[in-house]
Amino acid sequence: MPANILIVEDEPAIAELVALHCKHSGFVPTVVHAVLDARDVVDESLPDLIILDWMLPDKPGVDFARELRRDERTRDLPILMLTARAAEDDKIQGLEIGADDYVTKPFSPKELVARIKALLRRSAPELSDATLEVSGLTLDPTSHRVTGLGTELKVGPTEFRLLRFLMARPERVMTRQALLDGVWGDHVFIEERTVDVHVRRLRVALEPSRHDRLIETVRGGGYRMRKSAVSSPG
Repeated sequence: MPANILIVEDEPAIAELVALHCKHSGFVPTVVHAVLDARDVVDESLPDLIILDWMLPDKPGVDFARELRRDERTRDLPILMLTARAAEDDKIQGLEIGADDYVTKPFSPKELVARIKALLRRSAPELSDATLEVSGLTLDPTSHRVTGLGTELKVGPTEFRLLRFLMARPERVMTRQALLDGVWGDHVFIEERTVDVHVRRLRVALEPSRHDRLIETVRGGGYRMRKSAVSSPG
């Protein structure tokens, strides 16, 4: 599942350059040239990361970053400031208002991509192509295979995404709403009980290697991927 990158940049040449390198790195870039357009994109569907210029025609990028950080829905959205403002005070201000990284122009496209990947690894580890492993259960995003103790397990596409999301966050309790947002998307209107149906299907798929016991039901909370098996799936 490639990461969606929103590029908010009013200089067409720079926007095109950033989008090209994002695309070559396997990301899905969307380019807008003003905060108003960026807000429309974010309201429609959350991107996985925003590359944000400081000086934009309708509003400073830092003001938009402040708005995103005040909104519960977007407060954890990774923001990378890409700007010509290279003074130390500007960098400090950008980071203090909530930017996760700060890159000055002119910039190295390779370094920019590396920083994007680093932010995504921290904020959304399931977007990485790295193989995930928990207690003998292995998920390979590249080959789209799940194996339990060396035996390949048949996991459906939705259950695969669900498993990937949980394995990327071992021991963390994930509410049904968090799973809906992370696996199905925050603008897909599905009842929370749909999560329970797919968790049951996932457990059935993991039964041959007994890894179904790794998925724990947390009463009043949601679900958790254990690092070691519990006695019962709950």
